[in-house]
Amino acid sequence: MIGQGQVPVIILKEGTERTKGRDAQKNNIMAATIVADTIKSTLGPKGMDKMMVDSLGDILISNDGATLLDEIDVQHPAAKMIVSIAKTQDQETGDGTTSSVVVAGELLKLGGELLEKKIHASLIVEGFKAASLKAQELLDKYAKKLNPIEDEKLLLQIAGTALNSKAVHGAKELIGKIAVDSVKSVADEEDGTFKVDLDNIKILQKIGKNLVQSELVEGVIVDKEVVHTAMPKRVKDAKILLLNYNVEVQKGEWDREIRINDPLEMKSFLDNEEQILRDMVDQIVATGANVVIAQKGIDDMAQYFMAKNNILAVRRVKKSDIEKIARATGGKIVTNLKDAKEDDLGYSGMVEEVKLGDDDHVFIRECKNPKSVSIILYGATKYVTDEAERAVHDALCVVRNVVEDKTYLPGGGAIYTELSLRLDEFADEFKDKRQLAVKAFADAMLSIPTTLAENAGIDPLDILNELRSAHAEANVAQGLNLFKDGKIQDMFKAGIIEPHRVVSQAIKSASESAIMIMRIDDVIVAKSDSPAMPPGGMPPGGMGGMGGMPGMM
Repeated sequence: MIGQGQVPVIILKEGTERTKGRDAQKNNIMAATIVADTIKSTLGPKGMDKMMVDSLGDILISNDGATLLDEIDVQHPAAKMIVSIAKTQDQETGDGTTSSVVVAGELLKLGGELLEKKIHASLIVEGFKAASLKAQELLDKYAKKLNPIEDEKLLLQIAGTALNSKAVHGAKELIGKIAVDSVKSVADEEDGTFKVDLDNIKILQKIGKNLVQSELVEGVIVDKEVVHTAMPKRVKDAKILLLNYNVEVQKGEWDREIRINDPLEMKSFLDNEEQILRDMVDQIVATGANVVIAQKGIDDMAQYFMAKNNILAVRRVKKSDIEKIARATGGKIVTNLKDAKEDDLGYSGMVEEVKLGDDDHVFIRECKNPKSVSIILYGATKYVTDEAERAVHDALCVVRNVVEDKTYLPGGGAIYTELSLRLDEFADEFKDKRQLAVKAFADAMLSIPTTLAENAGIDPLDILNELRSAHAEANVAQGLNLFKDGKIQDMFKAGIIEPHRVVSQAIKSASESAIMIMRIDDVIVAKSDSPAMPPGGMPPGGMGGMGGMPGMM
């Protein structure tokens, strides 16, 4: 405020706009819920796909929440926070991105209704925090244990549940088996616990054939060809030498010149280079290797000598691929050829050059205990293989989660329904307005079974009544089986199972982001060169500030 006769004090930069109080909260909640509503219809096995068309005309067709939100050019700051939920969920668990965003949107919507009733944001936030902690306790209580080595059937069901909502569900048995076998191959066990690094699983897309012809290679595929035409293209019982070393005559670090006055000296110089290369190849032969995989170069003359010794060689292989081959074959990467010995060699049943599409690849397969594997995905078009890779990634992630954590929960909206009922009971422990916030959190949990039913064309009210009745009788695993006309069924018997980590992280991410947005009561937007956006509101001509939306259907 400025008193009479006082000079105004300018604090904010000229052009800066500010929205405070209820208006800021309302606009932030609106922007966040619009993002959630955008991808809501993709949830579950009966969810729909979205088509995204960028400014260059490139098309993306997917129902993967993280992929869609990553492509949408969101401008509104609150909407960006919701997008970050999906990214966090994808990084931490690899699945459940849509669920986390849907729950966050519902929490904000119900929180907004409480704000309309003049309940202070601080009380709502406290209620949400208490409910979130209670939800995590309940999830730990309901989680069931499994043995990753013995319970392969459960692992296949978990992979199948993740694949049900993907475009590749027609081949889910094959893709699920590939995912389970891949994770079990690369898992490292120590003191009864497992650690899985998905970077040790390489995925290749190839146009042609059919998705059901996709395969798991127990080894590594290198997108290189054999360096010399005279070399064998196929080696059985391969003994592999992995080199991070130039099989070439070493060049000096400084420029230098050699003056040769006699033609015989020239011949001697060339013969000396040839002898150096011959000695290098002799050192390789002495190790007993019949396959050489080099990260650096191999001289043409050295290639010729290797071919004469029936050695298959590949050069300029990426460092990441060399490391994968070392894990798959049990070999060691040699950095100095003079130190190479037989103990450094890796072993595989077969190394061969194979033509995939228009390109030659070297397959290192039939490894005895492969700690690195490769998956080849076939499809009629790039759209098919892209979506297949996203589906395989999700399946790999959920299997990894269960192998590492050894815990799982019922799917089909069962656990969210159970949480809703128990949190509703928990709300009665509060005697102030926080009780309403906890009840709102409980109601938000029902957004998952409600959305699953809506996307399947089922009346959500009837289904919710059935679900709540079943859970009131302590049937924790009762959920929606959308493959049987949306009937209520025991999810464990139906084989619809989710990893504990996915559900836990989805609720955690959703509640934290909702709390963060609810606490904002002042939005200050600095002036920029781009068209001005109303503070806390929508930009001109855009829906919620999502610049990528015009191409989505």
